[in-house]
Amino acid sequence: MSSAKISLGQFGLVILLAGQLLLQLDFSIINVGLAAISASLKASETELELFVSAYGLAFAICLAMGARLGDNFGRRRIFAIAVVMFGLASLLCGVANSVMFLVAARALQGLAAALMVPQILATIHVTLSGRDHARAVALYGAIGGLAFIVGQVLGGFLISANIAGSGWRSIFLINLPICVLILLCVWRQVPETRGQRNVPVDWSGTITLALLTLSILLPTALGPSLHWSWTCLLGYVPILPLTALLWRIERRKEERGSFPILPPSLVRISSMRFGGLIAIIFFTSWSGFMFVFALTLQSGAGLTPLQSGDALIALGASYFLSAVVVVPRLSDVRREAVLVAGCLIQMVGLCLLIVTLEWVWPNPGLVNLIPATALIGFGQAFIVNCFYRAGLADVPHEHAGSGSAMLATMQQVSLGLGPAILGAVFAETLQHSNLYLTAGITTIMVELGLMVILLAAAIHRLLSQRGVAPVSAEVEAMIVVPE
Repeated sequence: MSSAKISLGQFGLVILLAGQLLLQLDFSIINVGLAAISASLKASETELELFVSAYGLAFAICLAMGARLGDNFGRRRIFAIAVVMFGLASLLCGVANSVMFLVAARALQGLAAALMVPQILATIHVTLSGRDHARAVALYGAIGGLAFIVGQVLGGFLISANIAGSGWRSIFLINLPICVLILLCVWRQVPETRGQRNVPVDWSGTITLALLTLSILLPTALGPSLHWSWTCLLGYVPILPLTALLWRIERRKEERGSFPILPPSLVRISSMRFGGLIAIIFFTSWSGFMFVFALTLQSGAGLTPLQSGDALIALGASYFLSAVVVVPRLSDVRREAVLVAGCLIQMVGLCLLIVTLEWVWPNPGLVNLIPATALIGFGQAFIVNCFYRAGLADVPHEHAGSGSAMLATMQQVSLGLGPAILGAVFAETLQHSNLYLTAGITTIMVELGLMVILLAAAIHRLLSQRGVAPVSAEVEAMIVVPE
């Protein structure tokens, strides 16, 4: 079924972007409710790590599957099914009475998000062109920063307002009317499209990737509470065999002309390896920082959910302004140079945050945190902008879709593992010092060390790429096109 002549109206675009906003809100709103959830369900830091990571990992593992299902069975249909699933999962989160039930419900939310996101991007690409397409993609990209700000404020308000005694549950239940509204409009306003041919889902690769990420997540998250016993460390044993198995499965699929979620041929391209390094270091640090900083402010400094959310408004606002106003003006600057600048700005912000926390603790006023968090958000926008540009730099034009899908998978896996990895550092330090300030600063220093590694790699890449033409705008525009 060809969709070349089908056009998406403005209201249809609003419906799709509302779906994206819903997912982004749910991702950012969670950190505000960590302390309230912990107190209500008597959850430990380890259980909170699993709760936060469940969404991101389910999303990452199933993202490629979501794109294939939309291509094969119709993007509007899969989008609608995903909205129903997301609403159901939100209801389950809202009525959860145990941590493990909440973890399972969050994983279901992540699965629904993985089904929804590819349909939004693909529908925009096949139904819009020219200026309308550019505007839609720009709006899609800007939603991330907007959702972060709204999520922090809305989440803090809902929990503090305690509407009908719902407390933290309201941050999930608020999704239900939004899902209903989207469902009522999507069938009339969003045209049905699908791929020109059916592409099989890489089930074996997806399952193996899931097992691999779990073999990293579980022992890392459980390590501090189990005191890194030998039974805990045994959980890492499957990592190498599963990595080898995944490589073998994906290589065979690629040799047969199939469509693996992680094509081995792309791993041999230097820019893709560099993009993977950015994903592993930056996005792991990013999500881990958000998790740890929220716990430090709420459980350590005693800030309310509303105050904790307000403390990060400057970060979200500076990220939004940097991404929308500053970064587009740097399109002619080498991507590696922009990445170096972003790393330096964020590192200065992290150092300033450490000094600020030491200075104002245990009463971190919101105004005192603005300079540091604003710098962090400003630099983050630079790095995010360079991620796909740097990763796709050496990828042949005809493989840009596969390359972007692979980078997206690595990005989401890293976002999912971040709370577990940096959360383990936080929990381990907290066990030894029993001071939230010490645990928070130690974790920030670990993030600084990771950023030093990324900075060194970016400088090396910048020096080695002199004289090489930057990635074309056409290739960059393909980063969201499913192949």
